[in-house]
Amino acid sequence: MKKQIAIIKGDGIGPEVINQSIKVLNAIGARFDHQFKFVPVDMGACAIDKYGVPITDNDLEICAQSDAVLLGAIGDPKYDNNPSAKVRPEQGLLKLRKDLGLYCNIRPIVTYDSIVDNSPLKNHLLNKIDFVIYRELIGGIYFGEKTLNKEQTEASDLCSYSVEQIEQITHKAFKAAEIRRGKLTLVDKANVLETSRLWRKEVTRIAKQYPKVELDFLFVDNAAMQIIQQPKSFDVILTENMFGDILSDLASVITGSIGMLPSSSIGNTNGLFEPIHGSYPQAKGLDIANPNATILAVAMMLEYFEMFTEAGVIRKAVAWAMDQNIVSRDISTQSPTSCSVIGDLIANHIESFDSSTINKKNMEESKGVLI
Repeated sequence: MKKQIAIIKGDGIGPEVINQSIKVLNAIGARFDHQFKFVPVDMGACAIDKYGVPITDNDLEICAQSDAVLLGAIGDPKYDNNPSAKVRPEQGLLKLRKDLGLYCNIRPIVTYDSIVDNSPLKNHLLNKIDFVIYRELIGGIYFGEKTLNKEQTEASDLCSYSVEQIEQITHKAFKAAEIRRGKLTLVDKANVLETSRLWRKEVTRIAKQYPKVELDFLFVDNAAMQIIQQPKSFDVILTENMFGDILSDLASVITGSIGMLPSSSIGNTNGLFEPIHGSYPQAKGLDIANPNATILAVAMMLEYFEMFTEAGVIRKAVAWAMDQNIVSRDISTQSPTSCSVIGDLIANHIESFDSSTINKKNMEESKGVLI
């Protein structure tokens, strides 16, 4: 199979984690006889520095014409710490989502036995956590009309949703619940917000088409508490844009490392795949970043291509590396493995089918040659 992938390395550690994902994709290609064409795209602070905009129209078109987009990370302190900046890296991501119609953000929350001690939660809460958050991505308060009065003393952000926007992601979430454990939780604030009441009405109506799925409701403040107190009680969480942004970051903390969590953003014709972490500028160029979230985002991309066996191979390779204590500094400061060597070992494991004889120390010592 042949696929064209738009590659957005982005800012900070983005290029480092993307490079490991490319190694993994090349290993999958070699093992399963697939051909992946990588087309570079500039987005974020790097694009602002080059072109004055966070993404150009030409690069947007490359993304639209590709089979999928793989993103590292965007963001830079010189923009993040400047409240008067007119152009920001994040505007490129919002524009990309909007232009490609990427309305459905999917974030799986999974724990690994080997790093449960890194979680702030007690161990008995962490066994076999496996739920997924479906977040509506191109509506709501982030995209609503924004106002600021002349005196700059009063501002507003409009939160607006249509039935059509709610319908399209709700069907995706119910279909996911059907093939998982059959439970969907709508998170809203229907006791206060009119948009939430519309969400609850439409999701209740659509639920009749999925009789095998149990539907329940939680207000967002209660949902935040339950994610911490009873994370195993969730299967599929469905919610609007801002609530999903906040809850998915909250949920990421319980796993023990934000560097382990991938995400996908899906539309009707395009898909964007990325880690949920930021650009971590303090680690730029140090080869200490955790590439696993980006590698697992590749697994989600392969599932999007209906390469389910290949996606499973990647997940097993990541789990193998974790079991072998091949982990980055965010997980273990005692004997961390560099970002590039983690990528080498996982790619080698995929391509060779059996990496039991790999010597991590030798790989670290020779990483200059491997790179």
